[in-house]
Amino acid sequence: MLRQLCDVLNAPRRILFLIFLACLGLLAFGLYLQHGVGLEPCPMCIVQRYALLLVAIFAGSTAWLRGRTRHLVGGWLVLLSAVLGAFVAARQSWLQWHPPEILSCGRDFYGMIEAFPLQRAVPMIFRGSGDCAAIDWTFLGLSIANWSFVCFALIAFVATGLLSRLMMKHT
Repeated sequence: MLRQLCDVLNAPRRILFLIFLACLGLLAFGLYLQHGVGLEPCPMCIVQRYALLLVAIFAGSTAWLRGRTRHLVGGWLVLLSAVLGAFVAARQSWLQWHPPEILSCGRDFYGMIEAFPLQRAVPMIFRGSGDCAAIDWTFLGLSIANWSFVCFALIAFVATGLLSRLMMKHT
């Protein structure tokens, strides 16, 4: 069993495809929390979603391709996107642990509609609303931002391992 798992994880394309699937699952869970549970994402949550989407695009497209050089380039793009997402998640986690006295991310949905004309308010809606320091949901004592950091860090760790394996094969 362990040998089979090692064989599966030894192929760069399989690793990238697993990262792609994990990202799709995380994005689906985020959409469930937003539309099923009713949690409004803040601007930092939206940036993390974009970073996760970038990881998914880079991992999925690189998994589709063959060739060491393409896997190296795709691996670096996955790693950079994961580091960006981890940075934003870490910043949001810090805001949650040390909340500012005022809202940290701007107006809520209704405040935007009331304060701005519709042509300015609609693009703002897609940037997210709510307070980035608010903790609306937890699992095992960690907030969404904390879990997001853990996931991005894990993706970065796997991408680093993949890159080191690809670079060692060349030397």
